[in-house]
Amino acid sequence: MADAAENTRPHPVVQLTLMRLRELRREPGTLFWVFGFPILISIALGLAFRTTGPEPVTVGVLPGVAPEVARALADGGVKVRALDEAAARNELRAGHVSLVLAPPGADGALGYRFDPMRPEARLGRAVVDDVLQRAAGRRDPRPVRDEIVRERGARYIDFLIPGLIGMNLMSGSMWGIGWVLVNMRVRKLLKRLLAAPMRRRHLFYGQALARLVIIPIELIVILVFARLAFDVRMAGSVVALALISLAGSASFAGMAILVASRAQNSETVSGLMNLVMLPMFVLSGVFFSSAHFPAFMQPAVNALPLTALCNGLRAVIIDGAGIGGVVAPIAVMGVWGGLSFVLGLRLFRWG
Repeated sequence: MADAAENTRPHPVVQLTLMRLRELRREPGTLFWVFGFPILISIALGLAFRTTGPEPVTVGVLPGVAPEVARALADGGVKVRALDEAAARNELRAGHVSLVLAPPGADGALGYRFDPMRPEARLGRAVVDDVLQRAAGRRDPRPVRDEIVRERGARYIDFLIPGLIGMNLMSGSMWGIGWVLVNMRVRKLLKRLLAAPMRRRHLFYGQALARLVIIPIELIVILVFARLAFDVRMAGSVVALALISLAGSASFAGMAILVASRAQNSETVSGLMNLVMLPMFVLSGVFFSSAHFPAFMQPAVNALPLTALCNGLRAVIIDGAGIGGVVAPIAVMGVWGGLSFVLGLRLFRWG
């Protein structure tokens, strides 16, 4: 009879997975970070970079600049603000104006005061100079025309949504597994599980499977919201999207297990996870293209798992890639996740 009961009892992995899902249901804060936070970020950045045309360049004008210069700028679509020296320094430092026009010097040339390290300052300098030179009678020898691009896939919000999905998959796996394991260690729950008829890998499988159950809901919530709010559409294969998302979550689950294998308290594991995640938030192209970094950094940047995940997601959502287009990113994430899981399994301590 005992053997029959043993055979009908669910596998430890199934029981551990159900346990984690029940815990997740009782954690409203976790649900907010999984579902609410990415939507709030999408709203904020989508509104900031919505397709309503470029914002006008704002220029500070110091006393001594001729009134006709300010009028020419205003007629050319430039926003003009009259400032004194102290206010001009403060506004330029804070980025409230792109550049400041100074009165002509001994040679009669207007002064363009700006920080060339700011992209908006270089753009403002080019716009202001073009407006003033045309107002002074300059004629371009070659006629040109502007063709404004606004089709789907070329907007900033189209670039942003896959990055937010990648960020969410990484954060959800790292916090949802790494922090939970350490919290169980702090509460002495791991030592209690040690007495259960299970292996340590069963614990990891259960945590990872519970995380994988949540992934489809995350993807649907973010993609449906992006479609309704900003008309972001997925051009590629649903199967490819599922594969790259599952591979990314599994990869970061392995890294979370490694990070949590020896950490003894929540402060330690929080520091370790931030040490792992923050560089990837900056380097991996979540909010802007990783191609902006110098060429000597590109091999290291492209080897990061979040870079592979974001590139794979953008290939599917924006470029319309199928399964063949995500094989390379999945391989990169597989190496990171597999090595991390093996090391975490060997280093893991229950107490």
